[in-house]
Amino acid sequence: MKENPGRVIVITGASAGVGRATAKAFAREGARIALIARGRAGLEGAQRDVKGLGGEAIAIPLDVADAAEVEKAAERIERELGPIDVWVNDAMASVFSPIKEMTAEEFKRVTEVTYLGYVYGTLAALKRMLPRDRGHIIQVGSALAYRGIPLQSAYCAAKHAIQGFVDSLRCELLHDKSRVRVTMIEMPALNTPQFGWVKSRLPRKAQPVPPIFQPEVAAEAIVFASHNPRREIYVGMPTVAAIGVNKIAPGLLDHYLARTGYDSQQHDGPEDRHRPDNLWQPVDADQDHGAHGSFDSRATFHSPQLWTSMHRGWIAAAAIVLAGAAIAHLVARNRD
Repeated sequence: MKENPGRVIVITGASAGVGRATAKAFAREGARIALIARGRAGLEGAQRDVKGLGGEAIAIPLDVADAAEVEKAAERIERELGPIDVWVNDAMASVFSPIKEMTAEEFKRVTEVTYLGYVYGTLAALKRMLPRDRGHIIQVGSALAYRGIPLQSAYCAAKHAIQGFVDSLRCELLHDKSRVRVTMIEMPALNTPQFGWVKSRLPRKAQPVPPIFQPEVAAEAIVFASHNPRREIYVGMPTVAAIGVNKIAPGLLDHYLARTGYDSQQHDGPEDRHRPDNLWQPVDADQDHGAHGSFDSRATFHSPQLWTSMHRGWIAAAAIVLAGAAIAHLVARNRD
């Protein structure tokens, strides 16, 4: 055991996308990371990434929809790595489809992974964090937790459910005067592999609604939150705009999305409805897909809005100093 071991971090959905980028970001801090996902090739790739960047990692292949397996994983993590400091819930599943073409089984599956997977991870974390009266649970959310869009009903519903669950949990932690913290991070459109392996009934290939951000932007927000346990963090101006407009004019947004929400989620030719998808089985069982999807040429690594949010204390201080200087200047001029 190292004299000053890094924090113990758990990441679900760690084999690709946001989870993969987040594992690399925590690895740069020397963290000890438990990587949870279904795809073995992706997990092995993530484990190599973490070790190459100076962290420690164990890979645990499991389906977060299985509560018993999540609990067993938590036991193993604390046995092998030590007390869990941060638990990041990120695993997700989705179906791109009009509601009228969805099946009950598909709604159930997306709910079990994208909502209940977060619940099971949270329960496993709380079981260990509450007796110690410390720890931080980070829920990777979405602007879609506040604003549903067409063609992603199951996913939007699950993200809405997470938001309500976290609000309830936060109130209970405050009531109990617990020092365990929970943060919800609402994400924008991200360039992850999910758009190439999600189950889809769309006529054309699925895409994130532009503007598109790289998963490293999401990872930056997650690592920041782990050191600065805020109630909620919005990532990217599109997230701020979507949530804000929905609060002010939801009916107007209904009509806008009805008109634009179909084309904006599709691109680049016809979809192959017979390609493998990851709803029931992992697509990265034999092939590592990494953190990025196929939209590198259209995605940005930077979010000025996130930078501003992360540095809001300094910005507020600078604004106060400038305001004070302006007032002093006016007073001095009036005296003259």
